[in-house]
Amino acid sequence: MIGLSVAWEASRAGLATTVVDPLPGRGASWAAAGMLGPVGEAHFGEEALINLNVIAAKAWPEFAAALEEASGQAVGYLDSGTLMVAVDASDRLATDDALAFQLSLGLAARRVSARQARELEPLLAPGIRGGTELADDHQVDNRLVVSALLVACARMGVTFVDDEVTTIDSDGARATGVTLRSGQQLSGRSVVLAAGCRSGQIDGVPESSRPPVRPVKGLTLRLRRPASSPALGRTVRGLVRGRTCYLVPRQDGTVVVGATVEEKGFDLTVQAGSVGDLLDDARLLVPTLEEYELADTTTGLRPGSPDNSPIVGPSDLCGLVVATGHYRNGILLAPITAKAVVSMLERGGTTEETTEYPSYDPFGPFRPGRFSRRDDTGHPDDAGHPATLGR
Repeated sequence: MIGLSVAWEASRAGLATTVVDPLPGRGASWAAAGMLGPVGEAHFGEEALINLNVIAAKAWPEFAAALEEASGQAVGYLDSGTLMVAVDASDRLATDDALAFQLSLGLAARRVSARQARELEPLLAPGIRGGTELADDHQVDNRLVVSALLVACARMGVTFVDDEVTTIDSDGARATGVTLRSGQQLSGRSVVLAAGCRSGQIDGVPESSRPPVRPVKGLTLRLRRPASSPALGRTVRGLVRGRTCYLVPRQDGTVVVGATVEEKGFDLTVQAGSVGDLLDDARLLVPTLEEYELADTTTGLRPGSPDNSPIVGPSDLCGLVVATGHYRNGILLAPITAKAVVSMLERGGTTEETTEYPSYDPFGPFRPGRFSRRDDTGHPDDAGHPATLGR
C-alpha cells in the first residue's frame, strides 16, 4: 500500500515512476483489515505517533475520493465509527484506562454502558460490559484500495516490473538506480525504499539509514454473512479476557476478523490454533457469527520498528528516500506518507530540511537515522518529542 500510494502520487506530480514488485499490494496490505483507527490505536508513550495518526485519518476522505475518481472504482471508505467493547470486568477496567488516556489527549471518545453499546450495535452479546464509542475511527476496504491504486497507477503511466530489488545502486554520492534479482539494472534520479519488512535486507543502503524493521506476523479471517442473517453496522474492537479482537464489516456482506500479533520471523503459515482463538473471541463478541461461512484466511508480515513507529525520510545517501516501518498503521498512514515522500522527491531526495511543504511532511520525529542517534536512556533522541494533537 505504501509503495503503490507513493507511485500514484509521484506520477500525479509528473515524475516518471517504476514499481518493482512481483506481487504489488499482496503482502501485509492484502492481509490487513483496513481500519483507520487513530483513537483505537492510541497507546501510552506514543504521543508523536498518535499525532501523526490523527493527521492521517483526516487525509483519508480526500485521498479516497481522488482515488475513486482516478480509477473508476470504489474503495469502501466508511465513516460509521467504531465501538470498543469489554467482555468482563477486568477488560472494562482496561478500556476505561484507555479512555482516560484518549480523553487526556483531546481525542474523540466517550464511555458507553452495556445497554448503550447494544443500542449502537444490536448484534453484540448480551453479556458485554460496555466500553467506548470511537466516532473518529473509520474504515476502508484495503483490497479495493490496492485494486484501485493498480488501475490509477497504470492510467498515469507507471511502469511495473515483476522482480525484486537486491541492491540500491549509487555513484558514491547519490543513488543512481537499482539492481534486480534477475541482474537487470534500472536507473533513476531517486529511489524510494518501500519494501515493507524486507526493507532492511536490501544492499546499498547506508548503515546509518538502514531501517531496523522486522516481520510481525498477523492473521486475519474473512467471514461471509448468510443472506438471512443481520449485518454488523460498524467496526467492533473487543477486549476479550485481555486479548484484542476486531470485527470489520464490509459492504459486500463479509466481516474481517483479526488480528494476531506474532514474532515468528518470515513464517506465513496459517495455524489452526490462531484461527480457533480468533473465532472464539469473535463469537463471544457477536454470537451470530456462528452462522457465517469461513471464506478466507490470510497471513501477512507487518514491518515492525523498534519504537512501533514509521521510518520515513531521506537517507544519508542523496536521492534515496525510506518509507517503511508502518507496523499496524500502514493503511491509515499511506496517503500522508505518499504526500511526504513525493515532496522529498521533488526536492531531490536530500537530507536538507525545508518548510516548502510543511503540511505534507509531518514525519520529523520519524526520520531513518533516529535509531543510530540514541540518548543515554537507549531511546531514539528524536522519537518522543512532545506533540500538539489535532482536536
